[in-house]
Amino acid sequence: MIDLKKLEAWFVTGSQTLYGKEVLDTVAEHSREIAKALSSSASIPVSVVFKPVVTGPEGILQLCREANSSANCIGLITWMHTFSPAKMWIAGLSALQKPFVHLHTQYNRDVPWSSIDMNFMNTNQSAHGDREYGFIGTRMRINRKVVVGHWKDEEVLRDLGIWMRAAAAWNDAQGMKVARFGDNMREVAVTEGDKVEAQMRLGYAVNGFPVGDLVETVDAVSEAEIDRLVSEYDQAYTVDKDLRQGGSKRAALRDAARIEAGMRAFLREGGFSAFSTSFQALHGLAQLPGLAVQRLMAEGYGFGAEGDWKTAALVRSMKVMASGLPGGTSFMEDYTYHFDPSRSQVLGAHMLEVCESIADGKPSLEMHQLSIGGKADPARLVFTARSGPAVNATLVDMGDRFRMIVNEVDVVPASQPLPRLPVARALWVPRPNLKTAAAAWILAGGAHHTGFSYPVTAAHLEDFADMAGTEFLLIGKDTTIPDFKKELRWNAAYWRLAGGI
Repeated sequence: MIDLKKLEAWFVTGSQTLYGKEVLDTVAEHSREIAKALSSSASIPVSVVFKPVVTGPEGILQLCREANSSANCIGLITWMHTFSPAKMWIAGLSALQKPFVHLHTQYNRDVPWSSIDMNFMNTNQSAHGDREYGFIGTRMRINRKVVVGHWKDEEVLRDLGIWMRAAAAWNDAQGMKVARFGDNMREVAVTEGDKVEAQMRLGYAVNGFPVGDLVETVDAVSEAEIDRLVSEYDQAYTVDKDLRQGGSKRAALRDAARIEAGMRAFLREGGFSAFSTSFQALHGLAQLPGLAVQRLMAEGYGFGAEGDWKTAALVRSMKVMASGLPGGTSFMEDYTYHFDPSRSQVLGAHMLEVCESIADGKPSLEMHQLSIGGKADPARLVFTARSGPAVNATLVDMGDRFRMIVNEVDVVPASQPLPRLPVARALWVPRPNLKTAAAAWILAGGAHHTGFSYPVTAAHLEDFADMAGTEFLLIGKDTTIPDFKKELRWNAAYWRLAGGI
């Protein structure tokens, strides 16, 4: 569902006509070589497209307008091979609606000590050409990432790759459609928010649909499609005895398959890439969509429970960032704590809706009672998440701005089995520790729902927040509560001033 290689980052090199044809030809040759090398790097998730060297304001403006109108262009990689007077960039950067990264590099890694002369110096002026260009970006108050180092260095390639994944997610968010089946869970505060401001600031459109609209699509699913899905379940999962062919709950599993097929058809027909459900809005559905949500997330859809459209959109964006990387990304919730003084932990789960992409091993397909929602027992995939570093991220509406909060965590094996907990789950140790992380999260107003991911890092999410012009807070190994409180106060002052009084 998510193919980043069809997307493009345009490699744009700045110079000026003052240098003459011979130098400009060399600049173009070097730029073409760098673009090709970037595009072929395993660290770079999208296609890097060389663009002709720009030497004047008209050409720069035209290129930026072309980038705006290109559906596949996620942004620009800009570099000044020579000195490029920055006033020529004002019109183009003013018009540019795509993000850009400033690659501060040079063609040669080393100074050619024995052969360096003035011809070399005239041709290779990135050291001060990029500083001239950097000034105009700062003078124009433009959010952008600056990556410094030689273009062959692995660290440079990694940083560019992180930015490109964030830019791909930002590109996906522009025009993203989020379907809400039902409304928010009643009386809940944090899952509410300004959907108009979200569309203006973040690009995605959130609209509600009566569950009856979904039920019509579910009821129209053919028996042949249900047969196909339950056969797929039999092959993909360890199926509980009662759910197998001839089992006492096989008919209920077919109800779950019908819901899955109907939801997929509804989302595809409407062009949606994220959705939310609510256990308070199930009229006409046989059971709460659990298995359906888990499998749709595994295909790349974003999801938020209880009408949480912000988390649904965030999970989709994290799915885009993580595309092609191992580890998995899911909707998640902090559920309960293990307050062992020697190593406090968080048990993350939800009623049903955790994505199988984070599973450690083959999930088990089971059906159990759910004492909420008032419907038949729902099918679900049961598993334990794999161990390793991960992040939990949330997006909250602070009234005058959106705030992204990220906590770095380490997923660990449970010290004891959980034989009576029939849901997918993850156990983690928050950084720097549960006491500090939970206090900081609460002080920041973080939600109980999150986007959880192994391959997505705080760096990806910070780049995304920068593109969105959104506040970003990191809770990690170096976080302390006194410093975090100061950051909250400073941020409040900054965002009030930045937004205007």
